[in-house]
Amino acid sequence: MKLLINKKNQYNKMIVFLGTLLLTVSCSDYLDVNADTDNPKTAPLDLLLTNTQVSLSKLGDFDLYSGSVLEVYTHQMTTRADHDQYNTKPNNSFLSNDWNTVYLTLSDIETLIQQSESSGNLVYLGIAQMQKAYLLASAVDLWGDVPYSEATQLKNNTISPKFDNQKEIYNSVFKLIETAKTNLSSSQGSKKPGKDDLFYGGKASKWIKFANTFKLKLYNQTRLISDFDQVGFDALILENNFFTSNADDFQFNHTANVTPSDERNRYFYQSYNSTQFEAYQSPWFYEILMGMNPKIHNDNPDPRIKYYFFNQLKVGDFPPDQGDVATGNPKADYWDKTTGFFSIRFGSIGPNKDSSAEKSYTYPGVFPAGGRYDDGKGGLMSSTTATGIAPHRILTYDEFLYVQAELILATKLPGITGTKLREAMEASFAKVDQVVKNNKSTQVIPELVGSTEAVAFMDNVITEYNSAIDNSTKLEIIMTQKWVATYGDPLDQYNDYRRTGFPILANPNSTLPEYQLDNDDGFPLIDSQTVLNSPYQVSFFWPQSELNVNKNSPKQKNATTYKIFWDVD
Repeated sequence: MKLLINKKNQYNKMIVFLGTLLLTVSCSDYLDVNADTDNPKTAPLDLLLTNTQVSLSKLGDFDLYSGSVLEVYTHQMTTRADHDQYNTKPNNSFLSNDWNTVYLTLSDIETLIQQSESSGNLVYLGIAQMQKAYLLASAVDLWGDVPYSEATQLKNNTISPKFDNQKEIYNSVFKLIETAKTNLSSSQGSKKPGKDDLFYGGKASKWIKFANTFKLKLYNQTRLISDFDQVGFDALILENNFFTSNADDFQFNHTANVTPSDERNRYFYQSYNSTQFEAYQSPWFYEILMGMNPKIHNDNPDPRIKYYFFNQLKVGDFPPDQGDVATGNPKADYWDKTTGFFSIRFGSIGPNKDSSAEKSYTYPGVFPAGGRYDDGKGGLMSSTTATGIAPHRILTYDEFLYVQAELILATKLPGITGTKLREAMEASFAKVDQVVKNNKSTQVIPELVGSTEAVAFMDNVITEYNSAIDNSTKLEIIMTQKWVATYGDPLDQYNDYRRTGFPILANPNSTLPEYQLDNDDGFPLIDSQTVLNSPYQVSFFWPQSELNVNKNSPKQKNATTYKIFWDVD
C-alpha cells in the first residue's frame, strides 16, 4: 500500500501542470509510450482499483482541499483564510483541487469499468460502479450541475463536456447503485479483489451493505422533493441489508507510515506535522461540547471533548506566546482558563486574531485526527507526540442510525425516534473507542462506552429530546448530535445543514452574545469583534479554471442563491 500511495502522490503532482483539459483524459493507454511488447498497455485491475480508492478518499477529507472550506462552513474549525465569513472565491485552489480529484478519479474508474467488464471480472466492476456513484453524487452535492454524460470522453474528441442537470445525475446514480449490486452479487470472474481493495478487502457483501446504506442516505437527502421515489425507497427498506455495526463502516484507514509516502491522517499531518496553523478548533463547537450554549445541551458537558481536542495549555496556564503577565491580559481571541482551550473565533476582527500563538493553540485530538488524548497534562505538540492513526470516516454505522432517526421523525420509517437517537449516540461513543483502540497510542485512554459520564450525557440528551416542544426542536437535537458524532466528515455535515438548517451555527450578526465564556479576569470577550459580511454559500462556485477552457460550461453561478435540487426549504 505504501508504494501504491507514493506512486499516486507522484502522479497527482504531475497533473498540476497539465491543466483543466486533462479532466477528461482516460488512463486506458497506461504506459503506452511505444510499441515495446514488454510494457503493458493497460494497468492491472488491482493497481487501478487501489489508485482510484486513494484518490476517492481525498474528497471531503478534513483539512484537505474542499474539506478545508467545509470544516469552516460547518463551524468545526475556524480560519484566517478567505472561507472565513463564507467568502470563498471562484478561483479558490481548494475547489479546483477537488474538481480535479473528482474527474481524474472518474477517468481512472471508467478505465477500471471497461477493463473489468471486458474481462468478465464483475466484482471489480461492481466496486468501480459504486465508487463512480459516490463521486457523482458528491459532485452534485457540492456544485449542482456538473459534466457527466460527456465527461471522460476525450478519446471521442469531447474536450468541452456539457454540464448535465443535477437531478438527472442523481437519478442515474440511483440506477447505477442497483447495477453495481447486481455485479457484486454475481461472484463472476477469474480475478477477485483482495488487499488491493483498501475499503473492504474485496468482501462483496460489505460493498452491498455500503451500497444500500449510501442509497438510503441519498433518499433521505431527497425526501422533500415533489417527485420523491417512494417506490424505490420502499423496496430498499424491504431489502433491509444495511450496516449492522461499525465493522461495516465505509472509511479510509490511515497508518503511521511516513516513508516512502506519508500515510498518516491528513488532519494530523496538517496540524501536528506543521508549524504553520491554517485551521483552528471552533469555539462555537467547543462551547456546545462544554454545555455552555444556552440553546442546546445546556449544562450537559460531552465527555468526548477530551478525545476531540488536545489543549497544549494546562488548566490555569497563562498563554505564553503574547500574554501580558504584568497586566493579566492574555491577548487571546478565545481562551478558556478553566480548560486551556485556545483558538480564534469565526469572523473575528479582534486585535489578537492574527497573533502567532503556536505554543497555545488547541490541537485536534485522538478522534478524529489520531492526535493526543487530553489527559490534562498539556505539552507542546509535534509530529512525534502522537501516531496520526485515525481513519477518514466517509459513511459510518452511527451516521446511518442518525439517518434512520431523522426518517422516523419524518414518519418515513416506523419506530420510536428517541430510541433510535439513543442507539445512534451509543454507536457514536463506540466509534470513538474503536478509533482509540486502533490508534496505538502510548497514553492510557479510558473507554467511553459504559462510563458514568457517557451514560449521564446520553440520559440528559434523551430527557432534553423528550421535553422538546415541537418536531423542529427534536430535529435540531438529532442533527446536532449527528454533527458532533461526525466531526471530521464535513461534506455530509454541509449537506445536512443546507437540508435542515441544523445544527444552529455561529452568527456574528445576532443581537444576542455568541459566546458564553467569561474568565472573570477583566478581559471579557467583546461580541462586536466578530462580524459577518457575506451570505452563506449554499453551493460551491464552479472552478473558474474549468469555465475558462470549457466552451460548453455555464456562466458562473451566484453561490449564495444557487441551490442543490434537494435543498427545498
